Amino acid sequence: MKYFNDLIINAAMEGSTDLHICANQSLVYRRNGFIVTEKAVQMTHQEIDEILLEILSPHQRQMLKTRWSVDFAYTVQHVRIRMNVFNTVRGLSMAIRLLPARIPSIAMLNLHPSLQKIAEQETGLILICGPTGCGKSTTTAAIVEEINRLRPSHIVTLEDPIEYRFTSKQAFVEQRELGAHVPSYRQGLLDVLREDPDVIVVGEIRDPEEIRLTLSAAESGHLVIASLHAGKAEEAVYRICNSFPPEAQNEIRLQLATTVSWIIIQDLVYSHKLKFQVPHLAILRGSQSVKSLIRENKLAQIENAMQGGKNEGMFTAERYVTEFLDKQESFTHPSLSFRATTEAQTDIEYASPLVKAGEPQAMPVSSRITPHPQAEAAEILAREIELLDISGHEPQYVIDGKENLVDLIAQMGKSEKK
Repeated sequence: MKYFNDLIINAAMEGSTDLHICANQSLVYRRNGFIVTEKAVQMTHQEIDEILLEILSPHQRQMLKTRWSVDFAYTVQHVRIRMNVFNTVRGLSMAIRLLPARIPSIAMLNLHPSLQKIAEQETGLILICGPTGCGKSTTTAAIVEEINRLRPSHIVTLEDPIEYRFTSKQAFVEQRELGAHVPSYRQGLLDVLREDPDVIVVGEIRDPEEIRLTLSAAESGHLVIASLHAGKAEEAVYRICNSFPPEAQNEIRLQLATTVSWIIIQDLVYSHKLKFQVPHLAILRGSQSVKSLIRENKLAQIENAMQGGKNEGMFTAERYVTEFLDKQESFTHPSLSFRATTEAQTDIEYASPLVKAGEPQAMPVSSRITPHPQAEAAEILAREIELLDISGHEPQYVIDGKENLVDLIAQMGKSEKK
């Protein structure tokens, strides 16, 4: 364990962003976007297994055993890391992402200063998009920290896993992790609307149910920040709408057009001049013209709207380079933003004995779209009633949303008398 800890500390001090450990293979780092191999350092299968037995919780070990992979965050001597453990032909491997000791500001990440305006918004949908490893989580954390620093609000996050630990400042921040505090994004999104939030932060949204609930949360007057895999703004809108069957897409487009405020496309590109990576952005703002294009399904014209939306704070990827990056006089080196710290985390983790950790029961996810709130409530109630009877000894009552409630109660009363 000491050897593993030393590897993490050394990687942090040398400015590595990622570390890959595979049995009987040379250690691999990623620095400034490039792979670096440390041939003199290797681990055996047994050493990897012993490390994982030490750091994985019982629930995480069970997930690894049944799913053959597990994703979690961990702290090594105050250095926060995100780990993915997965099974390979060589046994278990570890992909480790090193996280900044403190949440960097928007300026320290070399991002466009206009992103600070997001902290002033009270409603709307903010989408942070890009490929894996482009810094979406860090950009999201910087925006949330800006809100935390500037205005009194209640921020609730749903993360997989929790990467950055927030300390409440002007805002009151509560963080929930999938698998540890909530069984699914769907359940978390159903819960969060009952928790008096002002700002809702959702990790990567993937399936239609998560997307629908995210849009509904933004539509109900909250500021919602979510991430999505997409390389262009047009692709982000297309992916959201086409996650649904054709008969539901028009409604989803209307919801998206009503709520969208920012779509930020991010990538990390190595600068030969600076000798480190800097974020390249494309920014789409939810102007009236953009909302009309989405509503009317004219997605192919979004790029033109970004090109002509300079006065509204929009950038295409090309214009962002020429009009911002090329004119920027100074940049913050990533080592200043991502350096390790010797300061201990003041906010301790606590697991209540009232909750059986790792065994929450998620509601079944519906395969169809139920846009009407009353129909959705009936569907959820039906599922809950079905889940109540697991013994097989008592009759089950299934509500399909069409039955007369008086007749159903009478039917239940007759069964009780028998």
